[in-house]
Amino acid sequence: MEMVQVVLMTVLVFFVIVSIHEWGHFFFAKRAGILVREFAIGFGPKLLSFKRGETRYTLRLIPAGGFVRMAGEDPEVIEARPGQTIAVSLKDGVIDRIYLDRLEQRTNVVRGEIDAIDLERELKIVLNADGVRESYAVHPQALVIARGQETQIAPIDRQFGGKTVGQRAMAIFAGPMMNMILAFVLFMAYVQMVGVPQENPDRLIVGEVISDDAPAAKAGLKAGDEIIKINGETIGTDSEKMLQLIGSSVDKPMTWEIVRDGQPMTITVTPAYDEESGTGKVGILTGYPMRRATALETVKFGATAMKNMTINIFEGFKMLVTGKFKLDDLGGPVRTAQVTGQIAARGIEQLTSWTAILSLYLGIFNLLPIPALDGSRLIFLGLEAVRGRPIDPNRESMVHFIGFAMLMLLMLAVTYNDILNLIRG
Repeated sequence: MEMVQVVLMTVLVFFVIVSIHEWGHFFFAKRAGILVREFAIGFGPKLLSFKRGETRYTLRLIPAGGFVRMAGEDPEVIEARPGQTIAVSLKDGVIDRIYLDRLEQRTNVVRGEIDAIDLERELKIVLNADGVRESYAVHPQALVIARGQETQIAPIDRQFGGKTVGQRAMAIFAGPMMNMILAFVLFMAYVQMVGVPQENPDRLIVGEVISDDAPAAKAGLKAGDEIIKINGETIGTDSEKMLQLIGSSVDKPMTWEIVRDGQPMTITVTPAYDEESGTGKVGILTGYPMRRATALETVKFGATAMKNMTINIFEGFKMLVTGKFKLDDLGGPVRTAQVTGQIAARGIEQLTSWTAILSLYLGIFNLLPIPALDGSRLIFLGLEAVRGRPIDPNRESMVHFIGFAMLMLLMLAVTYNDILNLIRG
């Protein structure tokens, strides 16, 4: 796969798994009637931004996640207050725009000093214009305009906190849930791509050539080649025999008889010494001849892959908790991008499987009870359901802020280590 394609596929992988996560939050928030102010992919400065309907969609510089900003998650900042002079425009007798600055430049408006204002519950503004006190209804989608920015008001029934615990919990849980659904779909797609082992196989095949520098790649072996004989000895399905022959033939040319696309071929392969095992290696993974999976097998093998990978992910979390890991065992965005690029170069099948793993990992990780993650927010909602009243928003915000800061510090440490490892090769 060409370098440009590898880079594009790597970017696409991150874009897909982050977008599907944030879309889950977005869809169920909108379904609950929550005003979604922004749907963002990435953090930091905006690269691309456009508004459609009530929501602004943005692509940001740092590709390390994304967010959905719902009205009411942070305290709603209302700059208009009693005693302040403002201007309002009316449509059918109802306020649809509230101007907070440059009042002298506004036309076709009513100017006045605010006597009373409620933009969350009563949706009403009482203005005193030249000694005349007038009450106006405010449209539930009215815009507040200041410093060139338009902000839609959020009545209490459009705010995150104005919804039931169940609706809020679903809006939070939907992000990880969509990652898990995506992972399952991709695992099934992978099964459809590679198939399932044939019953009673009689030979081994080359499942994957690990790298372009491997002896197998240099000799011309390709994924899908059927291995018949090595140095005149029939291999059949005896992978141990094949490994023994390869391991004892360091730097010695070996004659491989294979079948490729139904045509017999003879290839010379010279194993290289592998320091880790102390034997010869040619750089291949072997498997059995495959056949196309049925619909039922696709679901079965996809579910099995998802179950096994979930177990592996939790084993990794267990090592983190027990401290049985080194910093080099952790990988941040840099290493993840590096590995993704390497896997993308192996082909769409391996990239599909890897994307499923990343999506599953993101879904599970976000459900951990770590402050600032979705799992922690669900715990606070659970406590609210048990207590019958919410936790103090200021305390909850502080917990999430501390958790976010700690995650960012860990991210910086891991990323710094990843960059050092790249420099060291």
